Amino acid sequence: MPTSVYSPDVEAVLAGARAPQERTVDVDGAQVSITVPFPSPADWRDRWIYFALVDQFNNPNGGPATAWNDPFDRFQGGTLEGLRLQLGYLQRLGVGVIWITPVLQNCQGQEGTYHGYGIQHFLKVDPRFMSDHSDPDAELRRLVDEAHARGMYVILDVILNHAGDVFAYDDGSAGGASSMPWSDTVYPIRWRAADNAAVQGWDKAPGENDAQLTEAAAVWPKELRYNEAFRRQGKGGELGGDFESLKEFDTSRGDIRSALIRSYQHAVAKWDVDGFRIDTLKYVEPGFALVFGNAMREFALEIGKRNFFTFGEVYDSEEQIARFIGRPTSLGGDMMGVDAALDFPLFYKLPWVVKGFSPPTEIMEVFERRKRVQRDIISSHGEASRFFVSFLDNHDMTSRILAEDPSQPGRYQGQVIAALGCMFGLQGIPCVYYGTEQGLSGSGSDKAVREAMWGRPGGFDEPSAMYVALQGLATVRGQTPALRYGRQYFRPVSGDRKTFGFSTLSPGVLAWSRILNETEVVCVLNTDIDQQVDLSVLVDSVLHDANATFGVAFSSTGQALTHPVERFDAIVEGSPFPPGAVNSIRAALDPGEFRILRQA
Repeated sequence: MPTSVYSPDVEAVLAGARAPQERTVDVDGAQVSITVPFPSPADWRDRWIYFALVDQFNNPNGGPATAWNDPFDRFQGGTLEGLRLQLGYLQRLGVGVIWITPVLQNCQGQEGTYHGYGIQHFLKVDPRFMSDHSDPDAELRRLVDEAHARGMYVILDVILNHAGDVFAYDDGSAGGASSMPWSDTVYPIRWRAADNAAVQGWDKAPGENDAQLTEAAAVWPKELRYNEAFRRQGKGGELGGDFESLKEFDTSRGDIRSALIRSYQHAVAKWDVDGFRIDTLKYVEPGFALVFGNAMREFALEIGKRNFFTFGEVYDSEEQIARFIGRPTSLGGDMMGVDAALDFPLFYKLPWVVKGFSPPTEIMEVFERRKRVQRDIISSHGEASRFFVSFLDNHDMTSRILAEDPSQPGRYQGQVIAALGCMFGLQGIPCVYYGTEQGLSGSGSDKAVREAMWGRPGGFDEPSAMYVALQGLATVRGQTPALRYGRQYFRPVSGDRKTFGFSTLSPGVLAWSRILNETEVVCVLNTDIDQQVDLSVLVDSVLHDANATFGVAFSSTGQALTHPVERFDAIVEGSPFPPGAVNSIRAALDPGEFRILRQA
C-alpha cells in the first residue's frame, strides 16, 4: 500500500481515473455495462438518500456481536459485502443514493469506533468492514459498481477536522490519556502503536525506518504524521481542539490541507464514489471548506463526474451554516465551496410540529429565515438551500423519530410516515436513516438508536407497512417533478370558508404548494392525532379553472378522494389585497394524516 499521497501508487490511481473505461457488473444474474468513472446525476434532487451505518446494517456470514437492539458501543460486525447483498432491497424501496458511514481504516487496537469516524489510515479500507481480506479494497469497489449498475449513487462520509485517537497525551501515566481539557499551550504526546499502546520514545512521530511503525500504527499517509500536524491542546470544540478523543488536525496549515485533499481525491478515483458528506464541518476553518469543496469538484470534473455533490454537517443555525457552504457573492475569487448542508434548522422543528407539540408556522419560519440568511450565497448547483439534505434522525441522536409505546405497538408509525411525507414534499433532498423503513424505534438510550438491523427478526421485510409507505412516497416524488424542483409556497387554511390564515396552534394544520410551470401540487398535514379536521386550503388563483380537480397521490391513512377546486369570496389574513374571490380545495383529514394532492 502507498505510504504517501505523492507515491507512484497514488499517482497511478489518479491517472487511471482520467481514462474512462467500460466495466461489466453482475446484477441478479444479468450482465450490466457501466462507465467508469461513473457519471453524476443531472440533478441530485431527482434522488433521495438512504443513510446506512455500515457496522449496523448487514453481515451475510453471521449474526451481530450482541443482541440486535442492545445499547452496545462496539463493533457489531456489519460489512460492505453485507450492504451490497441488500442493494436489491434498497433499489425496490426506491433509494437513489446510499450514504455510507466512513469506511477508511480506524485505529485497529480500538473497538469503540464502529461508526468509522476515527480514521487512522486515509488511504485504506478498514478490514473490520470486510468479509474477504484477500483483496482489501475490492469490497468497497464491488459495492459501488453494483450500486451504479442498479442506477444508484454512493456518498462516502469523510472527515477533515480530525483523525482517530492516534496518540496519547503524556500525563505521566504508563498508558497516557486519550483526552485532556483544553489548554492554551501544547501538551506533550506519545504516538500509538498498532496495539493502541502509547510508545515510550514516540514523543515525536516515528519515522518509516522504525521497526514498530506499521500501517496500523500512528497515522497515514506520512504527510499527516508529524507533531505539528495536530493542535495537541486537548478538547476544545470550536476553540480549535480535539473532538473528545479524536485528535484535531491543524488545518490552518497548507500542507495538511493538501494531504487531506489528495487523500480524498484518491478515494474518489479508487472507489468511484459520487459525493461526500463532510463530518463536523463546523469545526474547520470556513476557508478550508471553500478550498476543499472546490478541489473535490474540480477533480471530479476532470475525470467526468460533472456534478459531484458535497454536503456538510454544521450542527448549528442558518447563520453558521451560511459560513461553510457555497460562496458569498461579496467574497472575491473564483472558487466555489461545499455545495450544501444537512438541514439542521428543519430538523430542530419538523419532528415537534409533526407530533403536534409546536405550531405549523415554525416550519414556515425556517424557510423564510433561510431566504434572508442565504440571499447572497451561491453554489455550483444554484441556490444552495434547494439542495439541503433533510432528515428526521441519525446515528448522533439519542433516540429515533419513532419512539414506540410498548403498551400500544405501532401507535406512532403514522406520525413517522407523515414526517417522511413532509420531507419528501418540502424543498430539499430527503435522507432516511437505515431501519426507518422497518419501524426501528430504539429505546431512548444513546446506543440503541444504532440497532444491528440484520439481527432483528424480519430485518429486511419488504411487505412491512413502513417499507410500503416509504416506497409509495418515493414513487410519487419520482413521478412528480414539482415535488423535486417546484417553487414552494406555504398556504393559508380556513375552517369556516370565510377567513384564511396560517395555523398558529399546536396541534394544527401545515399546508404548502410546490409549483412548477403550470402544475401545482398541494401537501397538507393534520398534526392532531386524535381529531379529524375539515378545512379549505388556498391554491393558486390563476392556474386552476372552475372545472379543475385534485386527486390524492399519497395519503398516510390510505384515503383516495377527489378534491374539486372551489371559488368563493373570502378574507386572507395578512394579504395586501382586499377581500375577494379565492381558489381553494376542501379536505377532510383523518387524525395525523398527511396527504399529497395532484391535479387529476
